[in-house]
Amino acid sequence: MILKRISILNYKNLEQVELSFSPKLNCFFGQNGMGKTNLLDAIYFLSFCKSAGNPIDSQNIRHDSEFFVIQGFYETAACGQEEIYCGMKRRQKKQFKRNKKEYSRLSDHIGFIPLVMVSPADAELISGGSDERRRLMDVVISQNDKEYLEALIRYNKALMQRNILLKSETPVEEELFLVWEEMMAQTGTLIYQRREAFIKAFIPIFQSFYATISQDKEQVSLNYTSHARDAALAEVLKESRPKDVVVGYSLHGIHKDELVMTLGDYPIKREGSQGQNKTYLVALKLAQFDFLKRTGNTTPLLLLDDIFDKLDANRMEQIIKLVAGDRFGQIFITDTNREHLDRILQQVGGDYKMFHVTDGAITG
Repeated sequence: MILKRISILNYKNLEQVELSFSPKLNCFFGQNGMGKTNLLDAIYFLSFCKSAGNPIDSQNIRHDSEFFVIQGFYETAACGQEEIYCGMKRRQKKQFKRNKKEYSRLSDHIGFIPLVMVSPADAELISGGSDERRRLMDVVISQNDKEYLEALIRYNKALMQRNILLKSETPVEEELFLVWEEMMAQTGTLIYQRREAFIKAFIPIFQSFYATISQDKEQVSLNYTSHARDAALAEVLKESRPKDVVVGYSLHGIHKDELVMTLGDYPIKREGSQGQNKTYLVALKLAQFDFLKRTGNTTPLLLLDDIFDKLDANRMEQIIKLVAGDRFGQIFITDTNREHLDRILQQVGGDYKMFHVTDGAITG
């Protein structure tokens, strides 16, 4: 998958941007707050039908503007030329089109343009709540598994309905609970099984990337836990119902799954230095890329936003060697330090483009 060019109007601080890209490496440099991350976010939007940083679509419209438009023109080995369009006006629903035909469901688009983004916001994977780590699994699995994505949508719908019943101030018939609990159990079991299989396959890939970047200085792993592991979900939900009624929400289910991230024998959240945490996060995301490439039909896009911050020279050098190699496809990378980008370009040697970003204007 190659993004050949992009057209952007009024997206965040990007008033009007028209860019053509290298099929290999595209570098963006400039000071903080100039729009580098916004450009990557627009590319992300075309893959996931939403912003990586702000889920409220209307807040991504440029100040004093009434709409935004993002158009991406791609080249794929399987389908040839592809045009993806996203447009939104204030107080209206966003439109998402492939080759001028609007999607009836946005979920049908997920996975068509596989993409992995590494950014400073990834720190939440370590410091944030379990929902961040579940999202990590969901984003990767959903891009190659439509059945998983459908199950996730149906599970969340059933969870929402069950929670409404739990909050009811009048008695609720058990049959109503059983309808939604059956849907949660059915879809939740599939989700658990796919997550379990994914993590089993993912761990050695992740560990290999971490070992390369750290030069084998630390051992890392991931431990997936779920209420679905020890008992049938339908029984778990039924037994939990009296407590759930008291608190007003569902205490058990795959929406409480956890992914424990370890450094040595301890949670990295407690033990990791800034450099170790950053290495962990970069290795996670590069492993995501590798997994999607192995299991999918096309090479994902790779977006690297300010990835060298908090890394020592040795770890930075290992990442540069990885990025400059042949295992990745089209790469988009940002940095405030031109020297970091120049070091990558020296090793890549081949096709690349360099862009300068200033106050939302991007020049090549």
